[in-house]
Amino acid sequence: MKKTALISGATSGIGKATALLLSENGYNLILTGRRKQRLDDLKSEIEAKSNAKVFCLNFDIRSNDEVCKAIDSLPEDFKKIDILINNAGLAMGLSTIQTGDLQDWETMIDTNIKGLLYLTLKVAPLMIEQKSGHIINIGSIAGKEVYPNGNVYCATKHAVDALSKAMRIDMLPYKIKVTQIAPGMVDTEFSTVRFHGDKERADKVYDGLTPLYAEDIAEIILFVANRPKHVNINDILVTPLAQASSANVVRNS
Repeated sequence: MKKTALISGATSGIGKATALLLSENGYNLILTGRRKQRLDDLKSEIEAKSNAKVFCLNFDIRSNDEVCKAIDSLPEDFKKIDILINNAGLAMGLSTIQTGDLQDWETMIDTNIKGLLYLTLKVAPLMIEQKSGHIINIGSIAGKEVYPNGNVYCATKHAVDALSKAMRIDMLPYKIKVTQIAPGMVDTEFSTVRFHGDKERADKVYDGLTPLYAEDIAEIILFVANRPKHVNINDILVTPLAQASSANVVRNS
């Protein structure tokens, strides 16, 4: 029987790449996101390329009410969620703590921490009831160390790191796996969102180096998800070759 993976933030970047790869490798999918047209387009693309079943949930992960209504609306053949991929997340702004933008802070906290908690709170009991499951949290190198002007974003990803460790303890009696994957520089819409749509500034982030790509992280997610029942990958930190830490990057001259 095919397994079903729920992917939050599936409309772009790591989420989209993971949806495409999992669909090619025998998974049915529940795709979530705020951009309905992108969800519908991705569903059509997947169904044209594979025999995966796809169900889309269009909601804002920052709203617990919307999360609850969305999960409750799942049809019977999608209610057994084998893998929850908490991928939805973002950075907004790049400023010192004393010059930060309150709205940016709240958006990051509401998405990166509260959204992850809302979705996990709704899905984890289903996994406990079915006596199986795997929660995969997409963290960041920013959850392992801080960097200049990254203050609140780093704090939210440190929270993901701590929550992943705590979830692993809480889920242990139920034999539910918990994994964190923490990427370094990945060329997605991440920097464009951080700089509020300034693509020219965003593109400069990756000048002179080869970053990770969304497909690289998708391959790691697939590997983690496909380990034998007795094996759990707790934590993976992955960077491009040109990056040794969050603030140490070598660029071509």
